[in-house]
Amino acid sequence: MRRLALALALIPLPALAEFFTLKGHGGPIMGIATAPDGRIATASFDNSVGLWTGQNPEWLEGHEAAVNSVTFNGTAIYSAGDDFTLRRWPGGDVVGRHKGKIVGLAASKTHIATASWDGTIGLWPMDGSRPIQLGPTGSGVNAVVFSADGTQLYSAGADGTLRVWDVGSGQETDRLIEHGFGINELVLNSQDGWIAYGAVDGVTRILDLTTGDVRDFSLDRRPILALALSPDRSKLAVGDGQGYIMMIDTTGWRIVQDFRATLRGPVWALAFSEDGQNLHAGGIDEAMYSWPVTSLGEQSQMAATEPSFLKNPEEMGNGERQFARKCSICHSLTPAGQRRAGPTLHGIFGREAGTLPGYFYSDTLQDSDIVWNEETINALFDEGPDHYIPGSKMPMQRITQAQDRIDLIAFLRRTTAPED
Repeated sequence: MRRLALALALIPLPALAEFFTLKGHGGPIMGIATAPDGRIATASFDNSVGLWTGQNPEWLEGHEAAVNSVTFNGTAIYSAGDDFTLRRWPGGDVVGRHKGKIVGLAASKTHIATASWDGTIGLWPMDGSRPIQLGPTGSGVNAVVFSADGTQLYSAGADGTLRVWDVGSGQETDRLIEHGFGINELVLNSQDGWIAYGAVDGVTRILDLTTGDVRDFSLDRRPILALALSPDRSKLAVGDGQGYIMMIDTTGWRIVQDFRATLRGPVWALAFSEDGQNLHAGGIDEAMYSWPVTSLGEQSQMAATEPSFLKNPEEMGNGERQFARKCSICHSLTPAGQRRAGPTLHGIFGREAGTLPGYFYSDTLQDSDIVWNEETINALFDEGPDHYIPGSKMPMQRITQAQDRIDLIAFLRRTTAPED
């Protein structure tokens, strides 16, 4: 079996300039990175990073919550997410830690930068020396990008401010934009002297760093969630919350393509292949999609099949509806479990909390004396995980109506029972 698995992993990725998908994650794709040798890394809501050299990935596991961003830097891979940590692979060692979610990464030859919702930016030296904290900025930081020589760092966040920092001193040196709405994404083109930003209100703009002139490519869609620049700097891809990808020709400054990339949900991640022939994208689907740039919109769309949490509520009973809304994005019901942010609920009744083999539980849940049954599941959703099990990885949510909890428990009792 080991020899077969290794052989499958070596099956090469499809040739670029062909449409292909990378499947295996158990949650939405939040980040994508590419390496010069053709490898692709995908960050997912399922708490893992997929490293793809073929159609079967190597799973990099150790994060205790959703992974939001991933980047290559030399021989190492760095990832960060909702567990507040920056990790380095191979190994998954914790390089740095914030007091809030880390939603953006940038790499230079000497540092990794982290953008965190705790309002600060972390500068983590590659040589392991003492890190530097930039800020606090007064609001969550969403995106960071280094200048080509690594001496400056640009940041943007929920306050709509585009800041410039001196990496050596850690001091803020300029404020280029005061947008008024949160800025989600940045792309810097140091060679041609411009920076692009995408904002919560749907704005996509390019700022000339020499003249201060601004080019506006905003369409009537919001928010902007992903930006990517092609290796030859001739194309800027823009992904938004309504599932569209817009392609801007940066030589003639015009929109050359605009297509509906996904039938449902947003486009959260974009990256060009190293040769620029393909555009990789991720969203609410559990797969990464890659289209030839020359034929965008002519191939399959993302999320062509409906995730259970988006299924028409009228087609479900109340218990299934509660599961779809509150549980299905993190948990499966099958014995195999699939790859999810949370453990499978198969056989949940009578199981001690934090004991399913192969899942990375929080210390809080592992050390609890909870046994899952009608009473404890009811209490979990009545009080909310943050109150019932403080410190667990479960997201903050409640089911306030008693009948809804009763119906959910009945659905789980019926669908998670092991077969005789």
